[in-house]
Amino acid sequence: MTSLDSAPNAAHPTTAALGEPVRRVSAGWIASFATVWLGIWMAQLTPVQLLLPAQIDAQLKPDNWVDSVVAFGIISGIAAVATIIAYPLTGALSDRTTSRFGRRRPWIAIGAVVFGLSLVTLGQQTEIWAIGATWVAASVGFCIMTAALTATISDQVPVNQRGFVSGWMSAPQAVGIIVGLVLVTELVTDASLGYILLAVILVVLAVPFLFRADQPLAPTERVRVTAKGILSGFWISPRKHPDFGWTLLSRVLVSVGNALGTSLLLYFLMFQLKDENAEDDLIVLTLIYMVFVILASLILGKLSDKLGRRKLFVFIASGLQGVAALMLGLFPDLTVAMIGAGLLGLGYGCFLSVDQALATQVLPDAASRGKDLGIMNIASAVPQAIAPMIGAAAVVVSGSFMLVFLLGAAFSFAGAFAVARVRSVR
Repeated sequence: MTSLDSAPNAAHPTTAALGEPVRRVSAGWIASFATVWLGIWMAQLTPVQLLLPAQIDAQLKPDNWVDSVVAFGIISGIAAVATIIAYPLTGALSDRTTSRFGRRRPWIAIGAVVFGLSLVTLGQQTEIWAIGATWVAASVGFCIMTAALTATISDQVPVNQRGFVSGWMSAPQAVGIIVGLVLVTELVTDASLGYILLAVILVVLAVPFLFRADQPLAPTERVRVTAKGILSGFWISPRKHPDFGWTLLSRVLVSVGNALGTSLLLYFLMFQLKDENAEDDLIVLTLIYMVFVILASLILGKLSDKLGRRKLFVFIASGLQGVAALMLGLFPDLTVAMIGAGLLGLGYGCFLSVDQALATQVLPDAASRGKDLGIMNIASAVPQAIAPMIGAAAVVVSGSFMLVFLLGAAFSFAGAFAVARVRSVR
């Protein structure tokens, strides 16, 4: 990395914007933080779980259901490429923003507008290429919002509170999935109206956090923006910063494992189990998953803060996800799927909260938190996008979903071993 983004922390003056936070955030701050994440997860995961694959299938009307899975996988893969660019780029731009409204709030607002308008437009599309293009735009809006939001944890939350606060970033994910699915299946029956409803909820739930204070960056502390500097900042040497590298690798592996276990569930129920009530059973499985994600992310995140331990929790969480994926692969049954959903939720809920806290403790430089966490966020977002493509390829090769879940187990177990290599954090 160049001096633009990798100067030692000591080289930057300790200011309110760049210094390590020591004051605990309030319950009101946490509540507004959780609220905006609820809107984000509803808007992101409801399309992934139901609206987008159903929309693609309705337009293709394929003779072979595998064609629909492949189309979904390709669109998700293209969105992943956009995510890889958008996350660190917008994170780097927020690091350098000197607006009187702060570094992060303007980008949260911009992201909400881009995300919401893209969803509204997506619901009107009837051509596969247009569906893909608007989903990519929605994914970019998602990246802009979440790159800025995750950086606020490092900006404003002290280390001994980050596990608990990160839990309130992950717990709404589970709630968002189930609430979103219920809204678009029970409250509205038209897919385009479902997208509009999600967009409105996204923007409305972002408003409370936008009224929270965000310390501005002094103009004298702003690093000059150059294309070369931003591009070079995308690379963080794993040799110079090995703990960042191992944490990033672990997150990639575990996130791929989780996404393989969840992103094709609707197709698994419809075509592997021949479930005539696939949409209803998807909601049941998601509800089970949700309960355990919430319990694990909040309770185990806080326990991690209290014990001052991160790696052990992440290791166990990764292992639980691997076990759940093995069960789904070896015993394809609805009852087993329900048990697997509980284990998957328990593991992933713990992973989401504690791993996010771990990530904030291995960042190379306080002045580039947004960019560095943007790179770390790629490891969460990209797997959600590429997993359907990997899963689709596995289905084509094997003709069933067994290989999909076995791959999910392998990725999860590998992620557990990667996080064990972190040295600077217990």
